[in-house]
Amino acid sequence: MVFNWFRRKFGGSGEEPSPPAETPTESPPPDSPESTASPPILNWAKTALQSIQARQQSESAATVETPEASQKTAADSPVSISEESEKTAVAQSAVVEAEPGEPNPSLVLNEGFLWSAEVLAAQGRRPEEVDIEEITWLQRLRQGLGKTRRGLVHQLRAIVGQGPLSREAVEEIEMLLLQSDVGVKATDQIIAALQTKIRQETLPADQAIAYLKEILRDILDRPFQQGYRREFAPKKGVLNIWLIAGVNGVGKTTTIGKLAHIATRSGYRCLIAAADTFRAAATEQVKIWGQRSNVEVIANPAKNTDPAAVVFDAIGAAKARGTELLLVDTAGRLQNKANLMEELKKIRRIIDKNAGDAQIESLLVLDATLGQNGLRQAQVFAEAAQLTGVILTKLDGTAKGGVALAVVQELGLPIRFIGAGEGIKDLRPFNSFEFVEALLSRDGEVAA
Repeated sequence: MVFNWFRRKFGGSGEEPSPPAETPTESPPPDSPESTASPPILNWAKTALQSIQARQQSESAATVETPEASQKTAADSPVSISEESEKTAVAQSAVVEAEPGEPNPSLVLNEGFLWSAEVLAAQGRRPEEVDIEEITWLQRLRQGLGKTRRGLVHQLRAIVGQGPLSREAVEEIEMLLLQSDVGVKATDQIIAALQTKIRQETLPADQAIAYLKEILRDILDRPFQQGYRREFAPKKGVLNIWLIAGVNGVGKTTTIGKLAHIATRSGYRCLIAAADTFRAAATEQVKIWGQRSNVEVIANPAKNTDPAAVVFDAIGAAKARGTELLLVDTAGRLQNKANLMEELKKIRRIIDKNAGDAQIESLLVLDATLGQNGLRQAQVFAEAAQLTGVILTKLDGTAKGGVALAVVQELGLPIRFIGAGEGIKDLRPFNSFEFVEALLSRDGEVAA
């Protein structure tokens, strides 16, 4: 069974998980990752690992027993070829399929698995519900935020570990947050909350870090208190149109390919509109990503064609084929800012006129490595594109992953997806709890 990222459900967050039923286990070696995990989490992780392995073996057996049915399904469905081959490869080798250029993580109970398990358990997940894709994504996210975490956490813990937080200590924390590109407004809010808290009670190091995590999650989740839906998924059975905006170079086109991969793997009929007609090779690039995700691309082969005309054709094709998600690649640069914004407005008018009953989202792609410069770009797009969310890419390439907090604080928009790598699986729906844990849990320990 293919994991549906759009329908991922959680219970509470930050609570100590209930331990699963006791199972006889040998004492782990003193230097092993298992020796640092609490008994409830260790049992939880072992139960999850056993459940994943059992599902893989079952899928492998089903594939071997019905080769003719598998071949017929593969011939009938453009998506099933990659799905069946992936299932078989995973089941036979007991490892997770890796993209070119990325490490192939083994399905073993290592420190990364234990950390991922505790993060999932703390959100109310049961071990038998967990999919290997969730485990490996959390490990990639934590690895992607490694530069930021190493630059922030060790110094932060050194400050809060010196005793009760003084004014000087708070000022040091403020500097660390600014250096991580958290932004002035978000930093001011975090510091104000910390100062209020320390006036009320003494905060030991672990409690100070736990309270800081709570503050960061509150900032990241604030848009949901201002009318934005917490759950973000295409509506089944109807046409959804997602406009993907952003300046050239932020990873907009590759992000569309990764979104298409998530959509098809989650059971949606998907189509891509190559409406960035002004950038050289943009159409060819999006076609390559369409092939990787087994999604057709609607494009005009001529150069400098009208982007709105491509969108018009794509809407017609989507309606005729019963498409559930149409991803629209838009221009990132024209002769000047005014022309770019006018093109975006024109595309939006075409959508409103020809697909007025569609579920429309407008997502801005931001490059995390650009930091505050990316935020200034975002404000240019906000009015023309009627933005409803942000996709933050390239978190693995920066030591300033705190920009996620600045994005939410400055723009008032929810982060909908984050990217932490170049592979097709390295873009996933955003989860504030997981992000903060990956940002503030130091190497060698599981989530607090």
